[in-house]
Amino acid sequence: MSRYTGPSWKKSRRYGISLNGTGKELEKRPYAPGEHGPTQRKKLTEYGLQLQEKQKLRFMYGLNERQFHRTFEIAGKMQGVHGENFMVLLEARLDNIVYRLGLARTRRGSRQLVSHGHVTVDGKRVDIPSYRLKPGQVIGLREKSRNLTSIKEALDVNSYKPDFVSFDEEKMEGSLDRYPERSELPAEITEALIVEWYSR
Repeated sequence: MSRYTGPSWKKSRRYGISLNGTGKELEKRPYAPGEHGPTQRKKLTEYGLQLQEKQKLRFMYGLNERQFHRTFEIAGKMQGVHGENFMVLLEARLDNIVYRLGLARTRRGSRQLVSHGHVTVDGKRVDIPSYRLKPGQVIGLREKSRNLTSIKEALDVNSYKPDFVSFDEEKMEGSLDRYPERSELPAEITEALIVEWYSR
């Protein structure tokens, strides 16, 4: 299954959460798209709830099904709680941390920055969005990429940074200081349902 590249606002309204992190998609119409919009009141089956939760998380991080499932399987081999490990692995992806540092306005934008070769890890160019960061690694920008308008605009807008990352605006570099705790990850996701979905 390929990655969804259509309008994120449609998916945001379908699942009732802001998938691009700005919250703007839900301000005007906080209900599902379609002609029946606000009157849609379907009661989901257990299967439907599990699927919805999986899709919600997958679209939030912008992964295709294969990448998503592979990350889930890696999380299952780690010590600790499977669902939490899974969310931490998604959060430690390079494209996501670029977004968390405020260098892009959306995760989709941060994925483009990485794949177009603008981002460095510990001084070396890395163009793989799924690259998994370890605490202490430094994320920077290539010299010629520092003046990109999109990055400057994103930094102006994104002042909030989670506690597990730090950013030095003068040096234009940041780091993943530690892996996030569950309480710092999206509260609107019930990861146990995703574990159930894949365990069927």
